[in-house]
Amino acid sequence: MTQAQMIYPVILCGGSGTRLWPLSRKSYPKQFALKVNGESLFQASARRFSEPPPGLQFAAPTVVTGNDFRFIVTEQLLAAGVEPGPVLIEPAPRNTAPAILAAALFLCERDPDAVLLVAPSDHVIPDAAAFGQAIARGLPALAEARLVTFGIQPDRPETGYGYLELERASPDGAPVALRAFVEKPDAERAARMLEQGGFLWNAGIFLFRAADLIAACQQHCPALLPPVEAAINQGAPDLGFFRLASGPWSQAEDISVDYAVMERAPNLTVVPYQGGWSDLGGWDAVWRESGPDRDGVVTSDHATAIDCRNSLLRSEAPGQELVGIGLENIIAIAMPDAVLIADRDRAQDVKLAVSSLKSRDIAQAETLPRDFRPWGWYESLVVGQRFQVKRIHVHPGAALSLQSHHHRSEHWIVVSGTAKVTVDGVVKLVTENESVYIPLGAVHRMENPGKVAMVLIEVQTGAYLGEDDIIRYEDVYARGQGARG
Repeated sequence: MTQAQMIYPVILCGGSGTRLWPLSRKSYPKQFALKVNGESLFQASARRFSEPPPGLQFAAPTVVTGNDFRFIVTEQLLAAGVEPGPVLIEPAPRNTAPAILAAALFLCERDPDAVLLVAPSDHVIPDAAAFGQAIARGLPALAEARLVTFGIQPDRPETGYGYLELERASPDGAPVALRAFVEKPDAERAARMLEQGGFLWNAGIFLFRAADLIAACQQHCPALLPPVEAAINQGAPDLGFFRLASGPWSQAEDISVDYAVMERAPNLTVVPYQGGWSDLGGWDAVWRESGPDRDGVVTSDHATAIDCRNSLLRSEAPGQELVGIGLENIIAIAMPDAVLIADRDRAQDVKLAVSSLKSRDIAQAETLPRDFRPWGWYESLVVGQRFQVKRIHVHPGAALSLQSHHHRSEHWIVVSGTAKVTVDGVVKLVTENESVYIPLGAVHRMENPGKVAMVLIEVQTGAYLGEDDIIRYEDVYARGQGARG
């Protein structure tokens, strides 16, 4: 196998990132929400795999994601200047083993010799050239039908990662056989492994021939193959995506690829990677990767630290200033609808806060106030008894569905751009500083016919203001009745 071998990047894009709450939530997880150097983690991952280092050849990235994120994926890819490859839609999250197997089956059908590079969508790898060299070092092992994983050289006794124990040390970064997977250790064992050497962090990044991964599944987790194969065979294209069939997919075991295959496979090779890497698995990692100043402090825009030490202050609410005075070892994250204050040493426990909020049915546990849709986004500004005020942003050329409501009327005021508005068959243009009234039960639609974003303020009044109060007549995004927006 030569370095000219075509490599199919597969980006796994379905996690919820609860440890980065309140920025990351189920409705808009960290791979889309958290930005580094002006782009989301997902965009950075996609660009990394669309700009191969010399000697490597990458196909357009294949993305495996959930139904709610399919339009966000394509929107962010295009914004990053990345041509989208296949986007496989999981009917429900089933962990990494079914997702990776689905990608392998899908791509193997199109190219029996396909080589897959599988990576999560939320990792930071600043040195793309060094990562490309690590990929090149792993390629020769594929000629022996081996599965390759990448291990990160640890620089601290980290308890938030699993580890790879090597058969022998590899100071030059050469591929080496794996002795064992090690679960996330306690602090004492992590320190001991760091001192001993021969252990790497498990990055969850894999390189293999699709056919070899399928063969490994046949050997080590044969029950997983029939439902995933059926989900592929019974799946169908949908608006440029490929939607896996929900019936068989629901029968696939919810299991990670490590447990299902990698920990059982005797043909696993590890490529050590000594370049920069982080999975940004908690706010402590964000603090570390953001480059603390000489006092150990990281602040965002709209955040001010006075006499603070070793702390992260981050405000995600323009117009809302976050000020910390005399803080030490503190994480403070301010969102428009939620604020997190935590000891930095407890960063991994943020998921406990999410669980607590979910147990009390508090919306902030999983839902952002800004809701993303294929046509743009909206956010609730004020909610009261029998009324709600929203800001709505519609992308150029986009359109909401033709719809009506049982329980509410709406007032639209355009504040930027031009709206093409249909109300009971009457079409008119509404420009900046103009408004239109949508009576209860009227069949209506808004579109943005322009080349710049259109923004309007919507005032809803009525007995029920839920997003499921929609009768949908036409929709360019092929969403069914009751779908939002």
